[in-house]
Amino acid sequence: MTSDSTVGVIEGLWRYPVKSTGGERLRSTEVDGRGLVGDRLYAVRDGEGRFGSGKNTRRFRRMDGLLHLSSRYPEGNVEEPELIDPRGEPVADPTAYLRGYLGRDDVELAREGAVSHFDQLPLSVLTTATLDWIRAEIPGVPVDERRFRPNVLLRTPPGTRPFVEDDWAGRKARMGEGLCVEFVRSSERCVMTNQAQRDLPHSPLVLKAIARAHDNRLDMLATVVTPGTARVGDAMVLE
Repeated sequence: MTSDSTVGVIEGLWRYPVKSTGGERLRSTEVDGRGLVGDRLYAVRDGEGRFGSGKNTRRFRRMDGLLHLSSRYPEGNVEEPELIDPRGEPVADPTAYLRGYLGRDDVELAREGAVSHFDQLPLSVLTTATLDWIRAEIPGVPVDERRFRPNVLLRTPPGTRPFVEDDWAGRKARMGEGLCVEFVRSSERCVMTNQAQRDLPHSPLVLKAIARAHDNRLDMLATVVTPGTARVGDAMVLE
């Protein structure tokens, strides 16, 4: 293995305990066959069994406002997440809060069962090269990785071209302690990239830029080949 196969260094790790809410930034995390341990383990589920999202599909129901909430696991506990209100305060009863916040009496905070909470595959990796390109394309719009909800933000070397993630499809990569993943395909993006969240304003220009330059696709999705531990500062090495 040569040093040329090192494509970047982990700059950020993100986990989203409750699907479609803001997540928590981590310094390190265990990764198992499902993905980051605890990632999207819970979702807002309605009376028809559909999950709260920014879009309407067979599995998902659009529920505006979820991105103004966030979620986290109390230290040492990746079983029961805290739901955080727009002021940054944890709520005492997530289901009761969600019913009032969304104005729906048929929603609840639900743990994943037989139907996966993931839109596509369990692990998303985005490079700073691609993120910097988007910022340059729409300079008047605040953009950071939170708009694209990756699990791994990878710091790539200066001069790396945007959308370099495309080159990884079909390849395996090692990172952290024992972790091996296999890249499959990029994500098809939807209106969630445009939506407001906390200090990021709504802007349709985000999705328009991705559609114009890259057919609405952004990042690279992976499956987990060998579980392990990922840490900020770890290199990612393509096999």
